[in-house]
Amino acid sequence: MLKKRLAEARLDEVPDPRDRRGRRWPLGTLLRSAVAGLVSGAQGLGDVERTTAELTPAVRRQLGIRRRVPDTTLRDALCKLRPYELRPNLHQVVCAAHRRKALSVAQGLPFGMVSLDGKGTAVPSADDFYAQRQTSSDSAALTGVVRTVTATLTSHPARPCIDVATIPARTNEMGAFESALRGLVEAYDGIDLFRLVSYDAGACSLDNAGLVRQLGLHYLFGLKSSQPALWREANLVLGSLGPEQAAATTEDVEYDCRIVRRVYLTPVIEGFGDWTHLRTVLRVECVMLDPRGAVRSTDNRYFLSSLPPSRLSAAQWLLAARRHWGVETTHQILDVTFHEDDHPWIESNPRATAVVFVLRRIAYTLLALWRFVTLRADEQPTRSWRAILSDVCLALLTATEIQPAARSG
Repeated sequence: MLKKRLAEARLDEVPDPRDRRGRRWPLGTLLRSAVAGLVSGAQGLGDVERTTAELTPAVRRQLGIRRRVPDTTLRDALCKLRPYELRPNLHQVVCAAHRRKALSVAQGLPFGMVSLDGKGTAVPSADDFYAQRQTSSDSAALTGVVRTVTATLTSHPARPCIDVATIPARTNEMGAFESALRGLVEAYDGIDLFRLVSYDAGACSLDNAGLVRQLGLHYLFGLKSSQPALWREANLVLGSLGPEQAAATTEDVEYDCRIVRRVYLTPVIEGFGDWTHLRTVLRVECVMLDPRGAVRSTDNRYFLSSLPPSRLSAAQWLLAARRHWGVETTHQILDVTFHEDDHPWIESNPRATAVVFVLRRIAYTLLALWRFVTLRADEQPTRSWRAILSDVCLALLTATEIQPAARSG
């Protein structure tokens, strides 16, 4: 898997910014080592060095990593790169998966859906470009936050990450939305991966909604009090509706609780104010019940969409609203399994921190597609992310010449 998929990422084609004098390592080899470390659970550059020191001869030949990669050499190379130079490599992975029909599934929806969301990781440094300064006092320890916008193909069961863009220190998610979306659309121009774009209330604005429609797509935005007029109108029309008026209902069992979700739809706010492209407003109610049926909690969330109510069935509207949160699952995996927040690898250079973020999303997407598409269907529900990383690590350290050859045959 790594031999084939790393070749699809075309890491050898990344422009090398290092001085030609004194280069002892090809940049592609260093980047392959970094991704190999990420997919095997490495939590730092030292782990990558130890892993590459223990690779079997067969794996070395398969991956083109001939010897141990020093952590200082890898760090110096990553510090020379810029995040945008690696974004096309993530796009290459996704386009290759599309060509081999691995992304053709849009579970439950008539078209693809991409969900975007911001994520920040704190580091003890700030350059006021890649890392926004959080420290306000000269006497406090310096803290910065490196922020990105992640795009996840939530209509696909694997939830692959298909793009990542950095958020400049001078702006926020709202301001970075246009650049992130334009870059995403440009990367997949001519490929019908998605037609619906979702974001939480952090990017809900008339300008951003208009941009989505200008690019020939439809939006599903979270709605909160940051849009007071729409918020009040949505509450007025949908807030008082009861369970018997729900358009669709689902029930799930999570741990010891029963989760009931209901969706309420209305087209009556169509064209409200300057929102001439607005067609549907949704309220999604989530009720958590204990084993005895008593209500533990109730949560209501509102959404705006440019799709007319008739474009999706009521069940599909509820599904789309739930899929919107798939990007949060991606972020959770990056934090819990890949330890992005606790171990960003490089903390003193925010630009290099962002470079590792892109590489980590390449690694995540490789494993996500392998886990949900390549592995047999009966293995999928039982293989945890940590087990997958452990298996890859074991293969890197024990695989013989016969095993990869037999597998590829």
